[in-house]
Amino acid sequence: MKHYLTALVLAGSLAAAQANAACDYPVKPAKFPDGNQATKEEMLAAKSSVMKFNTDMEAYLTCLQTEYDASVAAQANATAEQKEQMAKVHDQKHNAAVEEVTAVTESFNEQLRAWKAKAAAEKEKKPS
Repeated sequence: MKHYLTALVLAGSLAAAQANAACDYPVKPAKFPDGNQATKEEMLAAKSSVMKFNTDMEAYLTCLQTEYDASVAAQANATAEQKEQMAKVHDQKHNAAVEEVTAVTESFNEQLRAWKAKAAAEKEKKPS
């Protein structure tokens, strides 16, 4: 019985791995320009890359959910433990993706705040 359970878990893991291979993990944007030195055009380009990454990540998360749902449906006879393991793997991938998109967005926002502070300081220096 133990070998049967192990074989089922292994088969389920392989099927999940193959299913998830169809979901393309987005490539995060390259390093952002330094907000203290960047031009408006550089910041707009960085903003565009962050927005594209966010959109791509939303598509990835949708794909993950679709594949998870299909995997659960395909293994309707799976034990509660197997279903729990599938959910755990799905949740780990989902959470890792959300953490990365959050980190990328915060990194950009840090540079954006620096850029806005620089622009405000330059505006104050100009004579009226």
